Amino acid sequence: MAAPITPEQIAIVKATAPVLKEHGVAITTTFYKNLIGDVPALHNFFSTTSQTTGRQPRALAGAVLSYATYIDDLPKLTHAVERIAHKHVSLQVTPEQYDLVGQYLIQAIGQVLGDAATPEIVDAWVAAYGVLAQVFINREGEMYKANAADGWVGWRKFRITQKVPESSTITSFYLVPSDGATPLPKYLPGQYISLQVPVPELGYLQSRQYSLSEAPRKGEYYRISVKREEALEPSAPALVSNMLHDKYAVGDEVELSHPQGEFFVDPQDASKEGVPVVLVSAGVGATPLKAILDSLVSSGAKRPVSWIHSSRSSAAQPFADDIRRICRENENVSANVFLRTLGPEDRAGVHYEFGDMRLDLAKLDKDRHLFLGDSRAEYYICGPEAFMVDVRRTLVDLGVEKSRTFLELFATGDVSDE
Repeated sequence: MAAPITPEQIAIVKATAPVLKEHGVAITTTFYKNLIGDVPALHNFFSTTSQTTGRQPRALAGAVLSYATYIDDLPKLTHAVERIAHKHVSLQVTPEQYDLVGQYLIQAIGQVLGDAATPEIVDAWVAAYGVLAQVFINREGEMYKANAADGWVGWRKFRITQKVPESSTITSFYLVPSDGATPLPKYLPGQYISLQVPVPELGYLQSRQYSLSEAPRKGEYYRISVKREEALEPSAPALVSNMLHDKYAVGDEVELSHPQGEFFVDPQDASKEGVPVVLVSAGVGATPLKAILDSLVSSGAKRPVSWIHSSRSSAAQPFADDIRRICRENENVSANVFLRTLGPEDRAGVHYEFGDMRLDLAKLDKDRHLFLGDSRAEYYICGPEAFMVDVRRTLVDLGVEKSRTFLELFATGDVSDE
């Protein structure tokens, strides 16, 4: 158990926030270089892509700065803690690793700040890190306990039973446990699994998170829908995704961890009866929202649902036929699709509602499609980060409380739109 941090140490940590803002990325870059250099096995935990692009050091620097800023008001960090804790559990981070991380983080602070890292500052940060680490260890312990109650701890082998194209770039992978043990634990629609595979070009394992892209189906399999990018180098963003497309066939095995994630809708939540749901996505961002839509429809919940999607073209649009079918069969569901480029076969009202344009919420009916007149309406947004920030800002400008908007980022860190 971490020792209590003193008021004097809290004051020191808050006072160093401007220094962290200036030197944070240098500190975290040094931290990762030293840590992974000394402990190569940690390559299996960290995304090579996020290291190469610098996103992981930037994300950690932002998290450390937020902690320094709100160390005396930790409830403001609840969302960030929850998001990170889910990610850690999906990657099987252990309590023992927090000691190692703390050691190298404090070392990096001293290395970058030099003489400015006085003993008092170092002691204050040691104490602060201990408190934060215990917060994560406690929360993640609760999650591991819940997963154990489902009979699933650690990585588990799954076999690919189907590869089904959903668009010109997105393929669904149907995954069943190699040990044949079912039913699989249920998940909340919007959540993800971590998928782990060896990468021969790198010489170690890599894990990526993929949203479960449909409602639970009797616990017999999980489905993820993965976008393929253009040919990439081993350290490029879609490394694992492209491996799944190009190198993994029906019958091959991958490893998964228990479903996790704080971005979800509970279709059984009776307190939400009648509350409208607006699902806004771009490209492969449709995947967690498709699971939410499927679950709301299959549960019999009569919540009004508005599906709003932006795609480069009808060929690139995932789940198009299924979305149209759901709308025909459920009068409480509507769909509006924006296509940036129209093809010769595309027809308004069949393949799209708004053509030759990016998503523009101003084109939609404020009540029927955005439910702006209902102060309970909830908005779930997924797509590129800039897209999500823009959609959230537009909704807030239209009078939606920010607390009713929920974003899912397919990358390390969190969305920042401050």
